[in-house]
Amino acid sequence: IPCRGRSPTTRRRMLPTANSIANNISEIKTLLDTFRNNSGRNEEAIKLLAVSKGQSVEKMAIAWRFGIRCFGENYLQEALAKMRVIDFQPQWHFIGPIQANKTGDIATHFSWVHSVDRIRIARRLSTAREFQAEPLNVCIQVNIDREESKSGVAPEAAEELAQQISELPGLRLRGLMVIPKARVSHEAQREPFRRTRQLLEDLKKHSPRLRSLDTLSMGMSGDFAAAVAEGATIVRIGTGIFGSRDRG
Repeated sequence: IPCRGRSPTTRRRMLPTANSIANNISEIKTLLDTFRNNSGRNEEAIKLLAVSKGQSVEKMAIAWRFGIRCFGENYLQEALAKMRVIDFQPQWHFIGPIQANKTGDIATHFSWVHSVDRIRIARRLSTAREFQAEPLNVCIQVNIDREESKSGVAPEAAEELAQQISELPGLRLRGLMVIPKARVSHEAQREPFRRTRQLLEDLKKHSPRLRSLDTLSMGMSGDFAAAVAEGATIVRIGTGIFGSRDRG
């Protein structure tokens, strides 16, 4: 496991955690394949994004060892601290609310941002990213259930924001991200994901500039089966991989 300075005693202590994370990853990948096949999506790849908010770098290193290559973080300072000490190079995704004064570091240190919901934030990300080698991949966060407690643009405002973002240098608009409210049954879980898929299809249909959109970031540990059934291309799994958080 690629983390420095670990004693044999520590390695022995971590073995059950390593086994459980490895088993979790294997099970989730198998389920993703099954859900994709059951939905008739045999040829489509679904990216597994490990949500590492509140998880230790030791757990992240175990996940890396067992094939996880993409990590999602909600808090900039926590993410930057991890980036300074790990000695592997994952693809970093920012998935939390974005403060305007954090956009420079987010644009510099991340490959993806899933949570853009204001043109002001998009413009600041664009300015900070414009002269880097690769565009910053961004998704618009849609408040699909119109919850007052959650971030995200209203569904009817997504097209205007998408058009504005698509004109910005340094950014590559990829698609939509949602965090629906919790639902119990599989069919109930599918409903907001179905609306999100339809919204993406409408955006692509109504504007030539948006026809290249290809990403639906939706589905977490408790509902990713429903998300895959409705076309998710990125699923964000935290406790399903790592177990309970170490902090936060």
